[in-house]
Amino acid sequence: MNTPKNRWIRKVAVLGSGIMGSRIALHLANAGIPSLLLDIVPKELTPDEEKKGLTLQSPEVRNRIVNQALAIAVKSNPSPVYSQRYVSRITTGNFEDDFPKIKECDWIIEAVVERLDIKKSIFDQVEKYRKPGSIVSSNTSGIPIHLMAEGRSDDFKRNFLGTHFFNPPRYLPLLEIIPTPYTDPTITDFFLYWGDRFLGKTTVLCKDTPAFIANRVGVFGIMAIFHAIRDMGLTVEEVDKLTGPVLGRPKSATFRTADVVGLDTLVHVANGLYQALPHDEQRELFRLPDFIQKMMENNWLGDKTGQGFYKKVKNADGSSTILSLDLNTLEYRQQKKAKFPTLEQTKTIDNLSDRYKVLIAGQDKAGEFYRKSFAALFSYVAHRIPEISDELYRIDAAMRAGFGWEHGPFEIWDALGIRKGIELTESQGYKVPQWVKDLSEKGIDKFYQTSDGTQQYFDIPSASFKVRPDLSGIIILDHRRHTSTVWSNSECSVIDLGDGILNIEFRSKMNTLGSGVLSGINKGIELAERDFRGVVISNQGANFSVGANLMMVYMMAIEQEYDELNFAIKYFQDTVMRVRYSHVPVVVAPHGMTLGGGCELVLHADAVQAAAETYMGLVEFGVGVIPGGGGTKELTRRSALRYVKDDIELNVLREYFYKIATAKVATSATEAFEFGFLVEGRDRISLNKNRLISDAKNLAISLAESGYVMPTRDKFKVLGRTALGMFAVGIHQMVEGGYATEYEAHMANKLAWVMAGGDLSEPAQVSEQYLLDLEREAFLHLCTQRKTLERIQHMLTTGKPLRN
Repeated sequence: MNTPKNRWIRKVAVLGSGIMGSRIALHLANAGIPSLLLDIVPKELTPDEEKKGLTLQSPEVRNRIVNQALAIAVKSNPSPVYSQRYVSRITTGNFEDDFPKIKECDWIIEAVVERLDIKKSIFDQVEKYRKPGSIVSSNTSGIPIHLMAEGRSDDFKRNFLGTHFFNPPRYLPLLEIIPTPYTDPTITDFFLYWGDRFLGKTTVLCKDTPAFIANRVGVFGIMAIFHAIRDMGLTVEEVDKLTGPVLGRPKSATFRTADVVGLDTLVHVANGLYQALPHDEQRELFRLPDFIQKMMENNWLGDKTGQGFYKKVKNADGSSTILSLDLNTLEYRQQKKAKFPTLEQTKTIDNLSDRYKVLIAGQDKAGEFYRKSFAALFSYVAHRIPEISDELYRIDAAMRAGFGWEHGPFEIWDALGIRKGIELTESQGYKVPQWVKDLSEKGIDKFYQTSDGTQQYFDIPSASFKVRPDLSGIIILDHRRHTSTVWSNSECSVIDLGDGILNIEFRSKMNTLGSGVLSGINKGIELAERDFRGVVISNQGANFSVGANLMMVYMMAIEQEYDELNFAIKYFQDTVMRVRYSHVPVVVAPHGMTLGGGCELVLHADAVQAAAETYMGLVEFGVGVIPGGGGTKELTRRSALRYVKDDIELNVLREYFYKIATAKVATSATEAFEFGFLVEGRDRISLNKNRLISDAKNLAISLAESGYVMPTRDKFKVLGRTALGMFAVGIHQMVEGGYATEYEAHMANKLAWVMAGGDLSEPAQVSEQYLLDLEREAFLHLCTQRKTLERIQHMLTTGKPLRN
């Protein structure tokens, strides 16, 4: 890749403030890049504007469309922006008054309605005002990119390409890069690099073919299901059960996803593909089934119209029920529980690659469904090379990043073996292209192989395995575990990352922090102190950690094994203190849910390298206890470090108290800084989650090479009775106002006791161990209470907190 080293994008113009344009601007704000967001000028006044005496020339009228669109985007849930502060990085305007301002921008991205004539008229304006050399791109998902470049100047053509974001841009990491025959290759390379490093995207090079890669394959898969289910007699609920997490795909699966995205969007893409692909061997699958056409006629488009494949209705008692659409009668009915013997067989199989073999071997409808689905998918993607991509790994990368699949099509095929995949595909009446058969005949049974911790893919033109360039600089633990593990148990692995850095990886269920993980943390630090120079604590599971092993706590508490429980809590506390006080730097790299004990581990790191999408909080109140693994102590300590003068001490302490008492969770790494969970000037954020461990390793090396010295065990100030009085007033007000139950007040008083340092007559300097002992005592007390046990049991059985 020939990446220009002297090119920067300092400001962006986003043309069009609809669903995509406004959210692209907000994600640019997430990345620290200011943007100019423009849209059309209204043609008439609203009644409110008329009442105010405004005219069509009033600035607030002329920018009404763009400002309203941005306001709606900012308020949408889940939030498209890491912090509300970042919205100020966006300047709004309109096409008539503000188009000349695009000359200040290094990149101009068009995101207007999907009509070629309108896009061309926008590019007429762009051509008039852009500065030479600035990049111009379209976010189109369906119009050929080269058509938009026709008739443009040579400089425009050289700097023009497609940049297709997936919605919502903050959460879906795929960014498809589509050059035209005129695009300067260095511009293509630049965007592949810049989108990865600065926007946190999985950038995938695509050819200028209909729907590019992800939508071409993803919509094919959905349409194939639409055509198959009625023949198989499957219900909406059954299909969503079969195509969700059991396949390593989002919980929204097939039909719920269609409702969220909008059936009209899906139909628009499918119709476009049917018209644009006369020679596609499976073109007829893009033709709409009767029930889809009927739903379109009824305007049952999903969430945007209040009903689609599912419909939420209000009951007489005010509660809500979600109904499902019967695809035969097109009437809504009560949901039916979906259950298949084949799925029951997979419940104990945690490794997704091992699960596929069981799924296709099923002798029920589930097994039949998987055999049909996989066969159609394998045949389709194999025939798309080299049509949509010369390299098979790009198809897998696009499906993972754009549709949230844990494994792409060729990776699923790899799990079965090439030969087995050929047999399956042909047994279902589908054809396999000759290049795949040639591989099998040569004795090659995998599309991928791993060597020295690096993944290689089979390159068809050279008939050899090549290193994946898109994984350059990215550490994938699955590729290193077999050759670089220096110690392991059933719940934890210690892996040599090279350059003197060890990685401690959790491998327990949901990455809970039980004794196996804690022993692994201690062992990893011990090994590093002896033979290495730094430690990273991270993993590549769905979430960093949901906290301590709650079932273990519950069983000890219910059986009144309080000595054993005290020992377990002490072991957890000692482990997080081992993280803080070691002779080598320890960097913790959280991502996703980082809750309870997971958050406590982060709080004790020498430094943190957090994924941008990290959701961190001390949520122990939800199960009736206070943070007992050093979290209460640490936020009290951090309060003390912020004390500047006496009149703000209570305010600072109260702020941290409420973070725990309300189980507040930061909804991004940026917000974790605002909450005080991460430390400004020390901790860092990785926008691209794929680079998290690599970034954490580099941070550990930097700490080691800068002359790391273990922190000293300094004392800090607690406020005693002064704080207890303040907490007592606040807790009383929460109960009186109906914000807390009597038992939650009891829990809050235990928390207050710890954070005040006990009943001290005056402020005092205390050690960390002093507060850890108070914290553990309060935790144990709460575990003896019936209402706490009820809360824990409810969480274990329902996954939801109980308020009692």
